[in-house]
Amino acid sequence: MIMRPLGGTGLQVAPLAFGGNVFGWTADEATSHRLLDAFVEAGFNLVDTADVYSVWAPGHTGGESESVIGRWMKARGTRERIVLATKVGMKLAEGRTGLSPRWIRQAVEDSLRRLQTDRIDLYQAHQDDPDTPLEETLSTFADLIREGKVRAIGASNYTAPRLAEALATSRRLGLPRYETLQPHYNLVERAIYEAELEPLCRSQGLGVINYFGLARGFLTGKYRSEADLSRSVRGAGVKPYLNERGFRILAALDAAAARLAATPAQVALAWQIARPGITAPIASATSLEQWKELTRAATLVLDADTVAELDRASAP
Repeated sequence: MIMRPLGGTGLQVAPLAFGGNVFGWTADEATSHRLLDAFVEAGFNLVDTADVYSVWAPGHTGGESESVIGRWMKARGTRERIVLATKVGMKLAEGRTGLSPRWIRQAVEDSLRRLQTDRIDLYQAHQDDPDTPLEETLSTFADLIREGKVRAIGASNYTAPRLAEALATSRRLGLPRYETLQPHYNLVERAIYEAELEPLCRSQGLGVINYFGLARGFLTGKYRSEADLSRSVRGAGVKPYLNERGFRILAALDAAAARLAATPAQVALAWQIARPGITAPIASATSLEQWKELTRAATLVLDADTVAELDRASAP
């Protein structure tokens, strides 16, 4: 597996990350552990989760995904084989949200306990908190890095102006900076990242680990009509893509997959992996069959004509 530098973190990661939002939710614990086993055995290493996963599921309070990962690492002794990324900042409950020093301090201890580890490799601000000064948030992250609880920090769901302001604040105060960005990006969600965030990330040398790499499953080709939306609990999120542009993208993926003896999902992820500035798209799977299909994306080489065809079909 050819590793890539994860921005300026000093960490090296494989070009495809596993999204832990499914752990303990649409993938039960036993299945999640099997998926993680297959993930590391295939040479991959970046696992992304968040304290808020999966607070939206009935009976869940958040932290379920971290707990599943923590029990897996303890049972298998795999902590040193993975780059462990988690996030803080989205609402778990009243008073348990945002990026205030008080909440970050509590949240990191909760995450470390659930993950059963003494450190988080990449601790990410899950979303911007306009009510907390950037200086306070970044100073708290700096303390966690000094204490050895966090190795590097990143941002998710930041606008380009706020990310630029955060980077400037770190530079001005001599604080650790966000070394990565986790944006929403894939073949159907290109406009905002490419116009505003991509130039900033590339000029500043940030690693990019984009989420929803398969657009909630739409880019697998699984959803081609509204009748297909009931096939998954995530189907409702795909409905906005069932339009002329979405069908044009699927047609281009189908054509490329046929030429390359691949699948639409593999081609969609390979397109992202090949884009300059992208470190590792994040994708999820709920079965070993799904995961084994996705792994080929990391080694699938798209020729220039195929990339151009996908670019045209998906042009914002």
